[in-house]
Amino acid sequence: MKLGSIAKALGCRIKGDPDLEITGVAGLEDASPTELTFLSNPRYASLVAKTRAAALLAEAPPDVPGLAVLISSDPYLDFARALELFHPEIQREPGIHPTAVVAASARLGPEASVAPYVVIEGDVEIGANAVLHPHVVIERGTRIGDDFTAHCGVTVCHGSRIGDRVVLHQRVTVGSDGFGFARRADGTHKKIPQTGRVAIGNDVEVQAGSCIDRAAVGETRVGNGTIIDNLVQIGHAAKIGNNTVLCAQVGIAGSTTIGSDCILAGQAGVINHLDIGNGVVITAQSGVGHDLPDGAKVSGSPAFDNRRWLRSTAVYGRLPEIDREVRKLRKRLKDTDSDQ
Repeated sequence: MKLGSIAKALGCRIKGDPDLEITGVAGLEDASPTELTFLSNPRYASLVAKTRAAALLAEAPPDVPGLAVLISSDPYLDFARALELFHPEIQREPGIHPTAVVAASARLGPEASVAPYVVIEGDVEIGANAVLHPHVVIERGTRIGDDFTAHCGVTVCHGSRIGDRVVLHQRVTVGSDGFGFARRADGTHKKIPQTGRVAIGNDVEVQAGSCIDRAAVGETRVGNGTIIDNLVQIGHAAKIGNNTVLCAQVGIAGSTTIGSDCILAGQAGVINHLDIGNGVVITAQSGVGHDLPDGAKVSGSPAFDNRRWLRSTAVYGRLPEIDREVRKLRKRLKDTDSDQ
């Protein structure tokens, strides 16, 4: 693909030869002499002079002779768009494979592609352009919008509600029973029937192995534009706002509300019945046990203000020497008192 064609597709200005032939897209250190690379983080600016790439996506042209540049206001976003140019999504042929089991009362929109061994139970509605990969199960009474994609082994349990342009990756489970048990006087547990459902908004992506539990009553809800990484657990009756990011192995206990535009980094955990505001950042491996206001940034377990946590962790590494100094001061004070 010509560099000029890529620039036009991305809406970038070009500095260099528009007829330069580009064969692919790669990182700064791995790019070959016929590939396009990108610079979005100034920390990696020193690598630009060493790259073997033919062209660079960047906000401003670097001082590197012979390196063509596509000038972009958002190089990282345009890098993603460039990848799509070279790796377009595989188009699935519409139709239902003979091994799929589709209930007579299920209603599929036009252009649906249903792969081998898919099961679609009764009273299911799925919109246009659905792609269901092998071994997907859609249980009874589920409603799904247009442009739905479910990868291998996905299960959408009964009565779930899913919006438009939702992608569920391998082994995602939507609407399994919430973890609800009442303790009897003799110490045994009575299961609480999970009679609610899961509702997922539009433009949501859930990656491999994540689970979103149904509520005992009411709804577990995931807002529009939220993205969920691998192995995330969302407990029953939790509410997740719009455009929130849940990274790998995040755990959200039941009946907790997470606002919009939040980021929960890897292995962060939030206990039940909390109210987490909008724009909150919870850093990796933090454990949250109290409500958080809008815009809070917290770290640690138990989690507290990130700036205080950074100062505290800097001190933590020096605790042995601080302890020695304190012991010396105590001994000195004790010796002074005995002299008096």
